[in-house]
Amino acid sequence: MATLLQKSKVMKIAGLSLVVFLAACSSDQRYKRQVSGDQSYLDMPPLKTLNIPAGMILPLQNGEYNIPATDSTGAVGKDLDIRPPLQVLPLLTGSRVENSANSSKLLLENTPEYSKLWSQINNLLAENGYKISHKDDSAQTVTTDWITWQRADENVPYQGRYRISVTQQSYQTVLSVSNEGLKHGEKEITAPAEIQRYNVIMLNKLVSGLSLQQEATSLSSAKSSGALSLQSGSDNTGLPQIIVRAPYNVVWNRLPYVLESIGMQITDRTRSKGAIEVTYKGRSSSDWKALGVEAPSISEGSYKLQVGDLDNRSSLQFISEKGKPLTQSENDQMLAVLEAAFSQSKDK
Repeated sequence: MATLLQKSKVMKIAGLSLVVFLAACSSDQRYKRQVSGDQSYLDMPPLKTLNIPAGMILPLQNGEYNIPATDSTGAVGKDLDIRPPLQVLPLLTGSRVENSANSSKLLLENTPEYSKLWSQINNLLAENGYKISHKDDSAQTVTTDWITWQRADENVPYQGRYRISVTQQSYQTVLSVSNEGLKHGEKEITAPAEIQRYNVIMLNKLVSGLSLQQEATSLSSAKSSGALSLQSGSDNTGLPQIIVRAPYNVVWNRLPYVLESIGMQITDRTRSKGAIEVTYKGRSSSDWKALGVEAPSISEGSYKLQVGDLDNRSSLQFISEKGKPLTQSENDQMLAVLEAAFSQSKDK
């Protein structure tokens, strides 16, 4: 009996130890940024010079495959951070990125949609609850207080302070995020890779917020814009296309409803490239009658719809899976179909 009790106590202690061990492992996030596997390669002896016995003649060599000697001072093994560098999200139309050791910049075209960028940035900072230590509206510059970044791949969160500015540079508007301090717990961080990582995190917060505001504005504009005027046109090479008398944002946001109503299922779309992949399966004769148009003669299958930004107008060009645009006759038919579809989608 005593033996059974003793075994029971041993099993309970072992089970409790296992639970504690697993709990500790579940809270330790280092495995998400560390290389896994055998680390024995770190103990390999250094390369030695080849000793050639006297009298032996070696083949001719040109040194192409020689391994150069290096003195590595970087992190190795478990100390090496294997996470890829973060990239700025390409969510805003016509944007490009410039990164340096201490700052990340988003370069935007000087268009009306970015005319209120400074006030939008201030609204986003307030919505996210980020405290401000200094602000200069005349210079359109703000410096944040410490911001804590809770991430699933860090045991102890990083904290950063940022200088955010909006400036005019020739024909561009520049949104800049610069590092004003970065710390990990009580340790000050000066590594350029970490500074850039958390600059990009801050910039992506702003980009995501701006993108949501753009989408909401475009959707509201699309819903209230009513019927759109369409006309036949041609591109620089003379190939037929359709011209829509509406800005790119309005057309882009209404196209999903329009294409679905004419039997085109969207399989992929990329706003920054103006590219929409669709599969056309046609509609019944009663559906075309309800739309008030004749069925187009284009074949069923996959098409790419290229949407062009012409400032206050937009262009549409359908390209078959074989890379051929529609003929003039097919383009004219699609013009009538799309004009009717745009008219019916104004209240959606």
